[in-house]
Amino acid sequence: MTTSSDSRRGTDTKLGHLGREPQRFDGAVNPPVYHVSTVLAPDLDTYEAGGRRRYEHGEMVYGRYGTPTHHALESALSELEGAADTVILPSGLAAITCALFAVVRTGDHVLVTDSAYGPTRGFCTGLLQRMGVSTTFYDPTIDPEGLAALIRPETKAMVLEAPGSMTFEVQDVPALAQRAKAAGLCVLMDNTWATPLFFQPIAHGVDLSIQAATKYIVGHADAMLGAVSASDAWARTLRSTMYELGMSAGPDDVYLGMRGLRTLGVRLRQHWRNALTVAEWLRDRPEVAQVLYPALPDAPGHEVWKRDFAGASGLFGVVLAEPYSRDAIAAMLDGMSLFGIGSSWGGYESLMIACYPEKARTATTWDAPGPLLRLHIGLEDPADLIADLEAGFARLTAGG
Repeated sequence: MTTSSDSRRGTDTKLGHLGREPQRFDGAVNPPVYHVSTVLAPDLDTYEAGGRRRYEHGEMVYGRYGTPTHHALESALSELEGAADTVILPSGLAAITCALFAVVRTGDHVLVTDSAYGPTRGFCTGLLQRMGVSTTFYDPTIDPEGLAALIRPETKAMVLEAPGSMTFEVQDVPALAQRAKAAGLCVLMDNTWATPLFFQPIAHGVDLSIQAATKYIVGHADAMLGAVSASDAWARTLRSTMYELGMSAGPDDVYLGMRGLRTLGVRLRQHWRNALTVAEWLRDRPEVAQVLYPALPDAPGHEVWKRDFAGASGLFGVVLAEPYSRDAIAAMLDGMSLFGIGSSWGGYESLMIACYPEKARTATTWDAPGPLLRLHIGLEDPADLIADLEAGFARLTAGG
């Protein structure tokens, strides 16, 4: 159990100790992996009470409702998020879908930032639409009054993402959340970029804080995991929705999430340092029109980021200065030795992909002088990453 003195400890200390109960497991430092489906009850009364006890944190009544492995990570994330409860899911997309299913029903309407994670948009325009839930995508830079104009009587939720996927707009979360909640909306936020170490959505007015834990929490590109942390008002509904959907994560992946959490602080600070070094170098390159990294003083959204966030992660966008051809982009990316071409991010490795926000936007348009690259800066030596990029730019301009 967390005590008042525990709550005053530093974040790195918390990361090293949250969710650990060695006395329960013969002194084992890490909570063990529980491979469980059936849980036997000692008697009929206990068995029949299991349906009620499944909502009590730490109880194990059936594998799908969680094990001590799950409970450890849930407890740790709830403490870091300042949340009433956290549920663990098998992927980041599962976390997004579970959170929205907890809030909406047929006939409802949701507001979603136009800069949202692609699969979030796909879920809203696909399965949610087929279920009779409509979506309005809104400008991520909208102000509270502009947001108010989009709210209908049937609007039930607003989805934030800060910074936005690919284009990294930093939304004014407190102001937008306050306006949405005044209208009776549930506020959801994808906080994967910052993690609860660098931003705590619930403290800024959000009801459901969503993590693609696959990324920085796992941190080693070897497990799929999602998490949703809830305020008091939504904790029970969130957990019951997860149970009804049967969205249980495997214990091995949950264990890897807990293992990654222990080093999240040191890793995230290194990602930030490395990314800032690379971003500052990129900003001065003639091939680059703009670096979309909120930690840079001249980046869009920097002032809001500086006000609300405690740090930055390793993911950002780079707008190229010329309309380089796809062949030129391919020549650059295909020849990189340290930057891999791959989806996801948040692991120790550096990644680079070409992005096409103009194909996805509906509420806004994407107008840029050249193509957009999304970089994830890993834990490699920044000087080596810069050398790799410098060689890549030489291929880009030769092929353009």
